[in-house]
Amino acid sequence: MAALRALRGATTVDVDCPEQIRERVVALLEEMFARNGVGHDELVSLLFTATNDLHSLFPAAAARTIGLGDVPMLCARELDVIGGTPRCIRVLAHLETDRSRSELRHVYLEGASNLRDDLPG
Repeated sequence: MAALRALRGATTVDVDCPEQIRERVVALLEEMFARNGVGHDELVSLLFTATNDLHSLFPAAAARTIGLGDVPMLCARELDVIGGTPRCIRVLAHLETDRSRSELRHVYLEGASNLRDDLPG
């Protein structure tokens, strides 16, 4: 029986420009879905956050370029914590799946690769 699960991921960009945000968000989502065998119909919603130093593109706009326009998405600001990872985009993907929480593989790319080394990758 399918359950609602959450899959996490994050990436960073080197510069705040639409092209790089699009490229890195697409790479992150494709890796998250490939690593976990997630199909489009399993997706319930995507929640993105971006740090205060990113302004040039909504991460959801990048996700729509790979056919996710019918998946509910929301973008929000990440907390501005001293010492936090700069130019960081995070995503929380809600999905319906038969996989257990321990079977999900969370994805952290680029400068975000050390954010959550306690989660299975």
